[in-house]
Amino acid sequence: MPSYGGHDAVAVSAEEEDKYYTKRTAFAEEAERDEFMELASIEEIFSSEEVPSWQKQLTLRAFVVSFILTVLFTFIVMKLNLTTGIIPSLNVSAGLLGFFFVKTWTNFLEKAGMLRQPFTRQENTVIQTCVVASSGIAFSGGFGGHLFGMSRTVAKQSTVANNSQNIKDPSLGWMIGFLFVVSFLGLLSVVPLRKIMIIDFKLIYPSGTATAHFINSFHTPQGAKLARKQVKALGKFFSFSFLWGFFQWFFTAGENCGFVNFPTFGLKAFENRFYFDFSATYVGVGMICPFLINMSLLVGAILSWGVMWPLIAAKKGSWYPAELSPSSLHGLQGYKVFIAIAMILGDGLYNFFKVLGCTLFGLYNQLCNKNSGTSPLSLSYDDQRRNQLFLKDQIPAWVAVGGYVILAIISTATLTHIFSQLKWYYIVVIYVITPTLAFCNAYGSGLTDWSLASTYGKLAIFTIGAWAGASHGGVLAGLAACGIMMNIVSTACDLMQDFKTGYMTLASPRSMLVSQIIGTAMGCVISPCVFSFFYQAFPDMGSPGSAYPAPYALVYRNISILGVEGLAALPHHCLELCCVFFIAAIVINGTRDVAGKKWARFIPLPMAMAIPFYLGAYFVIDMCVGSLILFVWRKVNKAKADTFGPAVASGLICGDGIWSLPSSILTVLGLKPPICMKFLSRGANAKVDAFLKGS
Repeated sequence: MPSYGGHDAVAVSAEEEDKYYTKRTAFAEEAERDEFMELASIEEIFSSEEVPSWQKQLTLRAFVVSFILTVLFTFIVMKLNLTTGIIPSLNVSAGLLGFFFVKTWTNFLEKAGMLRQPFTRQENTVIQTCVVASSGIAFSGGFGGHLFGMSRTVAKQSTVANNSQNIKDPSLGWMIGFLFVVSFLGLLSVVPLRKIMIIDFKLIYPSGTATAHFINSFHTPQGAKLARKQVKALGKFFSFSFLWGFFQWFFTAGENCGFVNFPTFGLKAFENRFYFDFSATYVGVGMICPFLINMSLLVGAILSWGVMWPLIAAKKGSWYPAELSPSSLHGLQGYKVFIAIAMILGDGLYNFFKVLGCTLFGLYNQLCNKNSGTSPLSLSYDDQRRNQLFLKDQIPAWVAVGGYVILAIISTATLTHIFSQLKWYYIVVIYVITPTLAFCNAYGSGLTDWSLASTYGKLAIFTIGAWAGASHGGVLAGLAACGIMMNIVSTACDLMQDFKTGYMTLASPRSMLVSQIIGTAMGCVISPCVFSFFYQAFPDMGSPGSAYPAPYALVYRNISILGVEGLAALPHHCLELCCVFFIAAIVINGTRDVAGKKWARFIPLPMAMAIPFYLGAYFVIDMCVGSLILFVWRKVNKAKADTFGPAVASGLICGDGIWSLPSSILTVLGLKPPICMKFLSRGANAKVDAFLKGS
């Protein structure tokens, strides 16, 4: 999804760091599956088809399908956001389902003699763009991060900056208003640069390019036939995953009951969060994520929960007071959170300067070679055709610039009412520098496919939070500034990825922009509504040990506390450990780059290693099971695994994700499962039996 497709990734899919490691691989095999499309001119294959005008590319059926898929994927992304924050690219399933729904409908109308407009790849691109834009708000909106980090639930886990000045509980009204006044600015900030980025600089935008190949292949006879088979596979595993979630529900009548608490490797390992929790979602995520991501997660889980936390726990009473609650950030919990933050910041800082260096070097080369551009006569047929249509429907620069200024003024006036701690001059400074940062992020993403939106967001936390100060609600101001920065930079990057997809499918830039605007508007309403549904259904959401711990909410809040309060918030010896892991993250990244591709695949990724530091290994085991399934499948039949693996994984993710909707409804209605399946040690079981017999 954005990438989910061109956004922040854990996803990697956990925050942007989460997302950007996993998103780039979602279409690797899909983009190559039709060999004839690699050998022949793609536009010659479609030369007999008329390209509809930009108005006809925007159909009612496209937006109806987009709305349905947005609701579906928003629930899935929200669940992932609130559990681990790892969000894989779901563009494969979005493209498959969008193609399937509209193609089924048009085939029905065609047989009935009522079809007025055929389903084109341009319309398919509009659907893809709209769904990615709308469901992407569920991530960039910060519902599992900075936005939820403002809440009382997260604030009470710290003894620092938990006063009313630094707390703002989620409310549907202000969340929708906040998203509406900040999300559209990113779209306008890079619109005037689309020709420079796509045609003049010829930036690759790997996710956008792969999505275009994906859509183009669907609209060939061979691709359409394969798509139907993939949808069938997705449907089968969707049904299995949904029914498996329903079956598990019957055994969760009490606390710590059910398959999700199955002590797979024994009770001692279970205490250290090493167990398989039978989550179809994360088995599917493991099938989509590269093997390196899953192995990095496993290394991080073993290092933290297998080695470090037991050793630090043995220092109870020496390094930290023994009477502290398990959730206190001045105890063991503080080491878990702050060391993870140190790795995240080290990884983010390294990649920030790496991508910035690539961006500046690329710009330098482009400017040096501007007089030696490619002659129109030397362009391929595909490039000539695409350039012609991409430049046909212009978007006036004055519309983008004027719209940005007007929206910035409205946004500044509105945000100061939503967040009184966020002064108008803080917001003006952000809006002045953000277009430059959005350009850097979009350019860097075009070269590397890495979106550093969350890194820019963390920079906003430190600068605005420190500027506001602890006594003036600096923690809340920093989190709000992070939300502004992330939304603008992320949506700008997504739009440029979509422009690249539209360029390669002959979709008009105007239809892409309109689709992105409509999708963003959908997301600004649907995502807060879905979040509020979870928030009302699960009162303990955001608390450690709950079904939805929202780990990145606590991470973001503590980053803001560090920016405002300084190092005084750290437990004893935590600063030294944080420095070690901060430097280690930089060194590991540098070693990966120096080692080259051959050896880098054996060196873990620091960002992925940091995720289980706070959460534990349970979801990592699930993801490794997914990797193992895909590994064995490829050994048995590589072609079939590469073709149907993403569809099977998407079915597992979607089915279990959608089960969260009826599960939440049952909770709201007060309907409880009939059975509690719990696992006890031999000694505890003997005591329970003796108690029952005595009573």
